[in-house]
Amino acid sequence: MAIPRSTVVHSLLCGLIMSVAVGCTTMQPTAQPGIVTRTQMHMGTLVTITAVGANADSGHKAVQVGFDEIKRLERLLSTWRADSELSHVNSEAGHRPVQVSQETVELVTRALEMVELTAGGFNIALGPAIDIWSVTEREHIPDQEELQRLKPLVDWRDVQVNRKTDTIYLPRKGMRIDIGGIGKGYAADRAVEEMKRTGATGGVVALSGDIKTFGVLPDRKGFPVGIRHPREEGTVMAVLDLHDEAISTAGDYERFFERDGIRYHHILDSQTLQPARGCQSVTVIAKEGTVADGLDTGIFVLGPERGMALVEHLPGVEAIIVDANGTMMVSSGLRDRLRAP
Repeated sequence: MAIPRSTVVHSLLCGLIMSVAVGCTTMQPTAQPGIVTRTQMHMGTLVTITAVGANADSGHKAVQVGFDEIKRLERLLSTWRADSELSHVNSEAGHRPVQVSQETVELVTRALEMVELTAGGFNIALGPAIDIWSVTEREHIPDQEELQRLKPLVDWRDVQVNRKTDTIYLPRKGMRIDIGGIGKGYAADRAVEEMKRTGATGGVVALSGDIKTFGVLPDRKGFPVGIRHPREEGTVMAVLDLHDEAISTAGDYERFFERDGIRYHHILDSQTLQPARGCQSVTVIAKEGTVADGLDTGIFVLGPERGMALVEHLPGVEAIIVDANGTMMVSSGLRDRLRAP
């Protein structure tokens, strides 16, 4: 199983607790007795959770509760699992509506709202097109005829959600929905809420490049996070401190291949079913991981101008966009928060 290279590099307590960089996670011991960090594999990626508790026992409890919540959501939502609710919805495409939990209905509904907000830039029905490109495996470049045949299968407007009966129906055989584009952010949000219930006073939940923070670390005002350069592996462009916020990045360097000098990556434009070309990376900061996770992909597809215009109209949302030429654009509310690495 291929693990995407992490899109965000962050350091906590000057690297004594945890550092995440370029797709790998390392942990080092710390003298802080109430701070606990653990890493496990869930939702097809590395998940690292750090909790700040009154003592080591409370820290361990909070971390375990966080992982338990992510595992619960994986059973509902992950298309990596054939027995999840969404996998069942996909397997019955073109046959019948599938009854699912109210939580799944609510999250799919919210994902469709994100699709609307980004004018289809974020599209939960793109699975068949992503498959035909097979960026990380076959590295296939489909022709226009192949892509045209897929158009009826990737129209998100055909997804039918019935909140009265808690059912989801995909009317065409071969359709598939995948809410991984907001699912990891949502899982981070939910894990944080459960950790708070145990009494954790601060922490971080990181699912690859989707990170949610809460509270504070001892002797710190926030959680320092570094924004990775999309073309210089291992290089950090800027640093900011997160305060009860989430951060998520979409980049054309996560899963891609190159042919004849052209980069083909996994973030597809819903209109053309070709890789979106306006950005190299988009980082979104928001109060909710669900919002940050959904917006980064949608803005990437919209492109830098339309994407930044959307951000400036959304309260509580900030963004850093690196356009196709490598120019960095920063939203107005974030400019005073960035500092040099």
